Amino acid sequence: MESYEIFKEAFKNSSPKAIAAELGVSLSLVYKWAQEQSESGSGSRNPLDRLLEIIRLTEEERIVTWICEKCDGYFVKNPRSHCEEGFEVLPATNEIVAQFAGLLTQISQAALDNSITEDEAGDIREQWDRLKCFGEGFVRCCEEGDFEKMEIEKEEKQKEEPRRTLY
Repeated sequence: MESYEIFKEAFKNSSPKAIAAELGVSLSLVYKWAQEQSESGSGSRNPLDRLLEIIRLTEEERIVTWICEKCDGYFVKNPRSHCEEGFEVLPATNEIVAQFAGLLTQISQAALDNSITEDEAGDIREQWDRLKCFGEGFVRCCEEGDFEKMEIEKEEKQKEEPRRTLY
């Protein structure tokens, strides 16, 4: 989704006039944020585009982390895709299960005394973020068709094998 489309959707639930007044900018500028930029002059570089440029120029992802925290969220950067390495479904699935089991073990051990310290909470957060990151990598490989290619290869191999009867 493009940034101007985000504004277009946001304006369905809010008042551009109120936004303009609160920010101290013109109403026409706020409306331009919801239009695609073009050479003919429609649209305007909106705050999302500007913020993205600031992040690119500063190489500071703490900006995104801060925004997520202010919106009661948490930022975890997506991993690079490693699908070209021939990621396999079963080992990847086993790894996700193992990491999740490790997280649950860590939570259980931390909660044995009916309290979780700040350090324990930090360790749990780190393990949870690693699990989310690995899970995202798994999903990306699914989306990129890496696992699908494996299934096709498996089916082709089965076609090559002669049929055997059991009697």
